[in-house]
Amino acid sequence: MKYMLIIAGADDAWGHLSEAEQGALYGKVRTWWDEHAETGEILDGHELQPGSTATTIRRDPSGEVTVTDGPFVEGKEMVAGYGILDVPDLDAAIRLASSWPAPDTLEIRPIVER
Repeated sequence: MKYMLIIAGADDAWGHLSEAEQGALYGKVRTWWDEHAETGEILDGHELQPGSTATTIRRDPSGEVTVTDGPFVEGKEMVAGYGILDVPDLDAAIRLASSWPAPDTLEIRPIVER
């Protein structure tokens, strides 16, 4: 079954870490990602630019479109990256996400396949 792994965190979540600590943590994330991609559990995914680079498009019920700078949510945590998982079931997706090495918030959602 395929799931989307949504990785959320504050834009400055790693800001308190030294450059060396950031590099070490990023190395752990990269190793985790590569290991699970090699097994076929992760099909695709990417890190995203900071939320400050986002552009949001809203269409109201009348059809009027508004384009604004910034993410669609107000809050500290924003989507920082995503992965597409291919695992047997939700329990497997939870086990995989639970092993994520960074202090982020992860959301798992089933992908609709038609």
